[in-house]
Parts: sequence; structure tokens; C-alpha cells
Amino acid sequence: MTSSDTAHSLTMKSSAITVLGGGSFGTALADIAARKGHTVRQWMRSEEQAAQMNRTHVNQRYLPEYPVSEKILALSDLDRAVENADVIFVAIPSKAFRSVVTRLKGKVGNALVVSTTKGVEAGTFALMTEILHEEIPGARIGVLSGPNLAKEIMARHITATVIASEDENLCQAVQDILHCDYFRVYSNYDRYGVELGGALKNIYAIVAGLATALGMGDNTRSMLITRGLAEMSRFAVKMGANPMTFLGLAGVGDLIVTCESKLSRNFRVGYALGEGKSLKDAEAELGQVAEGINTLALVRDKALELGVYMPIVDGLYAIIMEGKDIKQVTSTMMMREQKTDVEFSVKAEKPL
Repeated sequence: MTSSDTAHSLTMKSSAITVLGGGSFGTALADIAARKGHTVRQWMRSEEQAAQMNRTHVNQRYLPEYPVSEKILALSDLDRAVENADVIFVAIPSKAFRSVVTRLKGKVGNALVVSTTKGVEAGTFALMTEILHEEIPGARIGVLSGPNLAKEIMARHITATVIASEDENLCQAVQDILHCDYFRVYSNYDRYGVELGGALKNIYAIVAGLATALGMGDNTRSMLITRGLAEMSRFAVKMGANPMTFLGLAGVGDLIVTCESKLSRNFRVGYALGEGKSLKDAEAELGQVAEGINTLALVRDKALELGVYMPIVDGLYAIIMEGKDIKQVTSTMMMREQKTDVEFSVKAEKPL
């Protein structure tokens, strides 16, 4: 069967969907797919968590307020979870991503493998789909990213996301599987740009939370978000991404919601830091992974290596990692060299 035939068959029947990860976003995707009539298995590390979800049909740890479809089968056996899957969504924190997907070698068959993790691997600066290519050679791979707060998805608030892959048929299959009246899926071929946007925006969400806790005004927060977008696109272009990708849902869309919503894990960590709490206490209070903390030092080091001007990243690093005074860092940032507002543009053609 060709890749085109495979994609077509996925849209014409109930597909076997596997979600790896017992967190909030993985659960939201599992719920969407199950309610659309697909066979859904969700893998969780904890046998106790899986048993509880099968019994109560609620993810008590991450989404206790929302019942999920009774058609979701939660499993702690990875091999059983991925057996004969048509599509595998990988929703594992970046720190544990490689250790899980390396166990998939020789087990995915013709399944489409889609990462939903927004982060960068320490030591290699590899994005999650790059890890998938290394650990599952030959697999058809994509990334799902966008302004997607899991609690709002579960509450059926209208939401949009992006499926990105060079494989057009993969994009079409994922669109058909997940699209519904409250979850819209757009496609993009700039997989690297979409994935990098999802990782970078977490840093600026921490900054936004910090600024909000300190009582900074709307002008300040607007400046931070906008200049954050400029830094993201400047860094991404140096890494080989298309700057226009950052004008879409996976760029500015994800940046806005992560920097403005108190449901955002990274915003909440930044807010706690702004209240004077230690990083350890802030993360303990959150109870979930804030990917921006993991990403911050990695991006700062890579930016220095590449010579990319990223003053907000530098400032946040100085505050969190070096213990510098917030007011002093802010003052120093404001006195830095002023750059142009819009660095990337498309030259318009004059009308005939």
C-alpha cells in the first residue's frame, strides 16, 4: 500500500489511535479522537493512573474537572498500546522523550508518528521530531503545535492547531482524524519552524508571568510579547526556519495564549517567580513540567554560539539562573542598542 493509499484509508474508516503520555494535552487529543469514533489507547507510565482512568473515565491528576470518553483504553503496557496503531501521538515531556521513543524501534509498522511536545533536548539541541527520525528511522513523522490549552479544549472552547510535515498525506490524515466542530486543524510544511515556535514561546510566557506579578502595565506586556516574537523569528531563521511561519497559529498564536493565560504552565511559573518564590517552589506548586525552564538555558547558549541578539532571553537567564536583581536587569535591557521593529518583510508587487 502506498503512502497515499494509507492516508486515504485512515480517512475512510475508524482508525487505531495511540496517545503516548498521561498528561493534559495527550488526554485532550485522546478524547477528541475517541468521540469521533476512533479506537483510542492512551499509554501512561503509572499502572495506578491507567486503572483509575479506566474506572472513573477522568484523568484525576491533570484534568480532574473533565470526564473523558469511555471509549479510551488507558494502558501502562507500551507494547500493547502501540500494537497495530495507525497514528501515534507522542505527548511526553522533552526530558523523557528520547527514553520513551527509543522503545518504539521496530514496533510502529506503518503508523504515522506525530510529536506534540514543545521543547528542546539538552545536550543535542534536537527538536522532538529530529529525535523521532533518529530513533525510528523510516517512520512518517509530523508535529502538532498551536495555541492549545488542554482545559479549554476539554471545555469545548473553539480551538485551532497546526499539523506540520513535509508529508502532505500525513497532514491530511491527521486533519481528518482530529477535526471537529470545536477543534480545527490547519497544515504547514515548515515542520522545523512550527516545532521551534512551540519550544521558544515558552520562554516568553515565563517573562510575561513575571511581568504580570510585578504589576507591569499593558504597554510593557505588549512590548515583551512583540519583541519576543522578533527574537523567536530571528533565532529561527538562523536555525533554518521560515520567518513567515511565526505569523501563524504555531508562532504568534501560541505566543499570545501562552503569555496571556493563567492556564499556561510557563506563565504560572513566571508569576510565582515574580511573587518572590524560588524556582523549586514555583515548579513544585505547579505540579507539572514547565518546558520553558528547560529550554531557557539551551536557547541562551545556542544564541551565543550563533551570535543571535536575544536580550529578553539574556535578561530572563540572568534573573533565574544567575540570581540577578529584576529591576537592574530591566534597566540594563532598556539601555541596550535599539534595533529595527520589523526585521523580515515581503516586498509587495506594484499593481499593473
